[in-house]
Order: sequence, then structure tokens, then C-alpha cells
Amino acid sequence: MSDHAAREALPLADAAQVRAEVRLALKGGTWRVVGVVALLTAGAAAGLVTPAALGALVDVVANGEGAERVWRLAGAIAAGSLVAAAADGVGQVGATRLVERVLASTRERMVARGLALPRAALERAGAGDLVSRSGDDVNVVAEAAPLVVPAVAGSAFSIAMTVVGMAVLDWRFAVAAVLVVAPVHALALRWHQRTAPEVYEAERAAMAHRAHHLLASLRGIETVHAFGLSRPHGKRIAAASWAVARWSVRAQTVVNGFFARLNFAEFLGMGSILVVGFWLVREGQGTVGAATTAMLFFLRLFDPINRLMIVVDDLQSALASMRRIVGVIGADRFKAPERPEPETDAAAEAEALDFAYTPGHPVLSGVSLRIGPKETVALVGSSGAGKSTLAAIVAGVLEPDAGRVAVAGPGPSVALVTQEVHVFDGTLRENLDLVRPGAADDELEAALRRVGARSLLALPDGLDTGVGDRGLELTPAQAQALALARVVLLDPRLAVLDEATAEAGSADSAALDGAAAAALEGRAGLLVAHRLDQAAKADRIVVMEHGRIVEEGTHEDLAAADGPYARAWGLWTKGRS
Repeated sequence: MSDHAAREALPLADAAQVRAEVRLALKGGTWRVVGVVALLTAGAAAGLVTPAALGALVDVVANGEGAERVWRLAGAIAAGSLVAAAADGVGQVGATRLVERVLASTRERMVARGLALPRAALERAGAGDLVSRSGDDVNVVAEAAPLVVPAVAGSAFSIAMTVVGMAVLDWRFAVAAVLVVAPVHALALRWHQRTAPEVYEAERAAMAHRAHHLLASLRGIETVHAFGLSRPHGKRIAAASWAVARWSVRAQTVVNGFFARLNFAEFLGMGSILVVGFWLVREGQGTVGAATTAMLFFLRLFDPINRLMIVVDDLQSALASMRRIVGVIGADRFKAPERPEPETDAAAEAEALDFAYTPGHPVLSGVSLRIGPKETVALVGSSGAGKSTLAAIVAGVLEPDAGRVAVAGPGPSVALVTQEVHVFDGTLRENLDLVRPGAADDELEAALRRVGARSLLALPDGLDTGVGDRGLELTPAQAQALALARVVLLDPRLAVLDEATAEAGSADSAALDGAAAAALEGRAGLLVAHRLDQAAKADRIVVMEHGRIVEEGTHEDLAAADGPYARAWGLWTKGRS
């Protein structure tokens, strides 16, 4: 990834931010955490009864003791097994529920924050980054967390209690096991922690890069087919997919190296216990039963240690994903800055705006614009003049490189409608009341009537008609009317329409022009006009060329002047005659 791409990517959270997010999600559940800890501790302690009793049985047989002692030990094994199973099982369920609570809270907060991110931030980071975090990374955490957290909690308690049991049996068994096995495990963990996070994060980043190219190709599929770009786009997607494959192979190599180190630690531990047990029995300082118990204790450690060490791999992968998820929640540097109130009664004011998508190639240079409280301003100019960029900055979608934008408040300040309108899967009612939750049916129908959306009012099931990809497919004109009805329901102080009625030459153009005028009625409007007859109806016209405002005024004044607008108007009227 290039330095530029890295600077623009959505941030990664650090360990402190991840811990803070977990504490926030667990807020109010302290006693549940305490209960889970108590159950896991009890289960780990009860689990020591079986190996201790089996070791004692060896001495009972060797010493020729009676059957009564054997039955007591058998009863202890049964009771210990039942208590261990019950306590550990309930504790694991409780731990899993706590994990799901954290995951649900984090996922909801990430989605909410992701939806609130400025469009400019998403464009700089690439939509694939956010899609990958909300898809791939959430799935990684969702699959790993229910396994990792109970395993870590249960294994930690089992290991601690077993080491204590070995020390009670004979401190030399505990010392031998810890001194031999712990250094190997520590070195294995250190190696894994140094190697794995970078590999897993690179793998996730490669997945995000692949998703970005795939989404870009799917969104522009018609253009790809029209210009025969399938091969180059396919090569880019293939290259991104191979990058994911290379990082995945490297990740598996890390896993294999980690497991090899764990197996080596097991062999060393078993050998050390056998050597210590042999020496103690030979010197008369221990019994065969005690040595057997120590070996059973150590063998019992295999499962929790291996579970703990193995899930470290899943834990590292989940933490890498968790850092990406929490990074979205804490993406403070991507927050849209607060906009001040205009110094006049204007709906919006822009002063000395500069903007460039690519450094060194300005799109706007020193642009200033004022929109009155109920004034409709039309932006006209040739393609590439900067009209849509200026509209996006006023709407808050883009942030200027220099200059100041002030928008009147409080309440909904700006609504933006572009040529690209999304119809959500759901009912017509759900597509409308998302801008005003809980709105009555009368309000929704009134908004549709105001923009002249008679065809939507006449749908078979009315407001309950299913629309979107899995429902009734709306025509482009119906979708635009739906978007304008949302503006009416939101009731912002300023509506920005960026070629929102681009149906020139179709039977719907006049109806959409009327719908736009109805949506702007009673509020300020900024209209990016693609036809001069639309601009002529505005209160004021602003003409842009090469990222600057070259003239502005009413239609009558500009048409009478010898300027760019007059010449364009003359050509347009001549072409219409």
C-alpha cells in the first residue's frame, strides 16, 4: 500500500482503545463477570480431583490397602468430575454470553459510526475498507470470540490451579515443569506476537484492497462492458486476490511454526516430570503414586495450555480485526467539522473556497457564494467547471482545502439530492420515514402529493408496497420523486439538488422540474442545473468556469448582458427552436 493510501485509510485503534470499548460494552455487567470468574475457578479446582485420586489409587494398590479406600477414591473422582463439568460448563456459557454482548455492542456502534462518516472520508479511504471492516473483520471476531474468550478464561484458571496442585504434591514437580516448559512457551508466544499481528493486519488490508477493486468494477459494470474494460479490471481483481492468497499462505506458515514450538514444549515437560519423579522415588522422597499424580497433572495441562496457546493465534487474528472495527468507532479525524452560523440571515455562506481532488490540480479557486434564507440559486457552467464540487462542499459532503462554509441552524440544515438515488429494500413507508421516524401516514402521503408522485400513491398496497431490489422496481423518475419527498419530510433550511431532475428529453422531465420546485418551496435551494430553462426559473444564477465564478445575477440581467450566460442562452434557445 502506498504512503498516500495509508494516510487516507480509516484508522486502526490501539490496545487502550480496544480495552475501553470492551469496558463500555460490559458496563453494568460487573457481577456477571465476577460470577463467571468464580464458576471457572471452581471448575478448575474440581478438575484436580480426578488425577489426584488416580495417583492415590496407585499407592493404594502398591500398599495393599482395603477396598473401602478404593471406593472412597472412586466417589471422589465421580463427584469431582460432576462439579468440574457443571461449573466449567455454566462458566463457559456465561463467558460466551458476555462475549456476545461485547460483540453486539461494538458491531452496532461501528455500523452507526460508519454511516455517520463523511462521504469524503469514505472516498479517500475507499468503500472497500469500510465494507471489509463491517464484513470480513466482524465475521472474524464473531467466529473467534465465542471460542477464544471462554478458552482463555477456562485455560488460565485450569493452568493456575494445576500448577498450585503440583506444588502442593511436591514443589520440585512444579519447579521442573515451570522452569522447562514456561521459557519455551514464552519464546513461542513472543515469536508469534512479533510475527503474527503484522501478517494478519496485512492480510486484512489485502482483503480490503480486493473488496475495493471488486466493488468499483461492479458499480461501474455497464461502463466496463461498454468500453471493453473487462480484461484490465479482471487483472486488477486477480492481482488483488493473489495478494490475499500470498498473505494467507504466510499466515498459515506462522500457524505451523507456532504449533511446532508447542509440541516441542510438551516433550520437554514430560521428560522433566519423568526425571524428577524417578529421582524422588529412588531417593525415597516420593512415591510412585505421587509421581503418577504429577504426570497426570502435567498431562492434564496439555489441553488447557494447548487451547490457550492455540487460541492465541485466533486471538491475534481477532484482535487485528477488533482494532480495525474499533478504529471506525474512534475515527475522530474523519468527523465533519462543526459549521458556524452565517453572520447574516443567509441560509448558507461560502467564503474563499479552494478545493482539489489531486494536489496541484485545483477544482475550485477562491469561490465565495451566499444563499438567502428562501432564495433559489442555480449553478450553471460547462462540464468540469466545479459546479457539483461546490454543491458537495455546501452540502457538507466534501470539506474545502481552504475557506469557510457557514450554514444556518438549528435543526436539519442541509439535504442533498443527486442524480444517483438509492431505494432501500423495504416498503415505501420505510423508505420515507427513515428521514422522519414515526411520521404518520397522512404526513407521508402529503409529502408524495406535494412533489406530484401520483404513481407512488397509486401503488397496489399503497405505503405498504415493497420496493427495492427484492420488491417493486421503481422507475428513475419515481426514485427521484421519492428522494424529493424525503426532502419535504426532512424540511431542511437548505436543499441542494445536484442534477436531481436529469430527465432531459424524457416525458418525465417537466414533472420532475415541478417536483423539484415544490420541494424547494419555502426554503433555500442550490440547484446544479443541467438545462438552462431550469436555471432561468431560479431567483439567481451563478455561472462557473474553470473553478471560478465568472458572473451572477437574475436570468433577465444575464441574458441581456454580453457574457458567457447570454451566449449559452442564445445557443440553447436557437437549438430549441
